[in-house]
Amino acid sequence: MSTKVNKTAIGAFVLGAIALFVAGVLVLGAGKFFTKEFVYITYFVGSVKGLNVGSPVMFRGVKVGSVTDISIIVDPSKKELLIPVVFTLDPEKFRGAKVQFRQDPRYVKYAVDLGLRAQLQTQSFVTGQLMVALDFFPDKPANYVGLTKKYPEIPSIPTSLEQLQKTLENLPLEEIIDNLNSTLEEIDRVVSSIDAKKTTRTIEAAIRDVQALVKHVNDKVDPLVENLSETSVAARGAFTQAEKTLALKEGVPGDIAVSLRETLAKSSASFDQLRAALLTYEKLAERNADLGYSVTKTLTELDSTSRAIRSLADYLERHPESLIKGKQ
Repeated sequence: MSTKVNKTAIGAFVLGAIALFVAGVLVLGAGKFFTKEFVYITYFVGSVKGLNVGSPVMFRGVKVGSVTDISIIVDPSKKELLIPVVFTLDPEKFRGAKVQFRQDPRYVKYAVDLGLRAQLQTQSFVTGQLMVALDFFPDKPANYVGLTKKYPEIPSIPTSLEQLQKTLENLPLEEIIDNLNSTLEEIDRVVSSIDAKKTTRTIEAAIRDVQALVKHVNDKVDPLVENLSETSVAARGAFTQAEKTLALKEGVPGDIAVSLRETLAKSSASFDQLRAALLTYEKLAERNADLGYSVTKTLTELDSTSRAIRSLADYLERHPESLIKGKQ
């Protein structure tokens, strides 16, 4: 007796399996089936060892795409082998970019005009894996290969190692080595032509002469220092005496100044006594007009003379050097 197959159950099972498959694809694929990616191509001349399908495409450290194809092609115009690398870019990674970039992949031409270039860079020094790095190099020319119109092309630039290698290749290494050898030979010839023993004797003689000169100078320095000390003491004494003399404190000018001051003081006292006597006579002469006039005139002259003497004394006190130099 056979069991009847439930077609409804089989159909439900199949539909469930399909639903699970679609859900798994969506989850594991992170929605990439609904993401539009733009495809580009670039060409490298050197070795791409370490670059594989699936290698990342980076822009300043941010993954913006991945490599999808690597092949080899011959450039008939330059007769050289080129390695075209096809890669995709996710426009969603470029947030804030203009709408044209999202709608038309050819808009990347504008970025190339601004200096966008592709370059191979090391992804890991341990594994030697490479990646395609995109960045702006405005000073690097855009060298298009143009072997295909299928994908928009982003020009490439050599790696730093390739640039260094090219620079070394352009150097005239053979000429530099020849010049270096010639220089070394010339140095060796000059060194060989020098009499080492004679040079050593000359240097030793020069050292002995310098030592003798230093000893001679040392022998002369001590007496010279003593003479300078004695001269300095004598000079200080002379300057001190000169200051006293110019200030009229010591010496002949000082004696003259003292005598003159004493004479002026005595003269001033005598004039005061004479003026007092004349004042007495003035009172007596009030009755005689002629006598009074004479006495008054004499007193006036005495006052003028007394003031002149006092003025002279004061000036000599302030400027005693005028006895030698005269009044300035």
